[in-house]
Amino acid sequence: MPALNYRHLRYFRAVAHEGNLTRAAERLNLSQSALSVQLQKLELQLGHPLFERQGKRLVLTEAGRIALDYADTVFQAGEELLSTLQGRGGQSRQMLRVGAITTLSRNFQIEFLRPLMARRDVGMVVRSGTMGELLARLEAHELDLVLSNRPVQRDARTPWHSHLLDVQPVSLVGRPGPEAAGFCFPRDLATRPVLLPSLDSDIRTGFDRILEVAGVRPVILAEVDDMAMLRLMARESPGLALVPPIVVRDELQAGVLVEWCRIPDVRETFYAIAQSRRFPNPLIAGLLSGRGGPQDAEGTP
Repeated sequence: MPALNYRHLRYFRAVAHEGNLTRAAERLNLSQSALSVQLQKLELQLGHPLFERQGKRLVLTEAGRIALDYADTVFQAGEELLSTLQGRGGQSRQMLRVGAITTLSRNFQIEFLRPLMARRDVGMVVRSGTMGELLARLEAHELDLVLSNRPVQRDARTPWHSHLLDVQPVSLVGRPGPEAAGFCFPRDLATRPVLLPSLDSDIRTGFDRILEVAGVRPVILAEVDDMAMLRLMARESPGLALVPPIVVRDELQAGVLVEWCRIPDVRETFYAIAQSRRFPNPLIAGLLSGRGGPQDAEGTP
């Protein structure tokens, strides 16, 4: 195989970071046509298209995202070489880009990513957003993995893989007090105020179903679609919060909050969603090992 032309690689890197051929050409002091020819030569040598056009923007293909990771590593290594020889040191790093839906427990995210957090050779980018936003970024190869509390339906166009990571119980938690020992669920919720996840939450759906069957109408102090905010409100409010205990783990351990009751037949699930790729990020396999296999949207292996 002919040696890689690093000038072509530098040109490609500039276009990838700019997302626009004209701006990259101006930055490199080249004509747009000359830059386009250099990119075509690199694509021909690598055997894969590196960009696809979406309107006026150039969007990386999967091969393009892989090539950019390597290009960034190559040129970072050059910078580290200079730093090392000039006595400043340096170290190359692998990158993992993770998206997490905004309602997901921060404690769970930390536990999932903990194996990589102590590694000095790994850098992480963590983004929050809605499921739609994050899946779009996953499909565009801007993310390697999306963490969610529900699986995603697969189809022919988007072959998602939903890996079941964990299943957690769900409880009502609140400030400690003598009433906790004698609390009767669901009857006492007719008078005891509650803090609940939003209506689009699976655990909220299960919780509402139990209360409906029991004929109990709770006093709802707040509906919150962010678990981090629900955790803070649980600490400050006299109401009981419906959460997986992992969300308020530190407060439970410190005695700031206590578990008033475990909700029967309601569970919180945690999934890692990935897309079928020819060049998967090798860090993902290590994170998913020992956590079960991929599952489809119906939860069958």
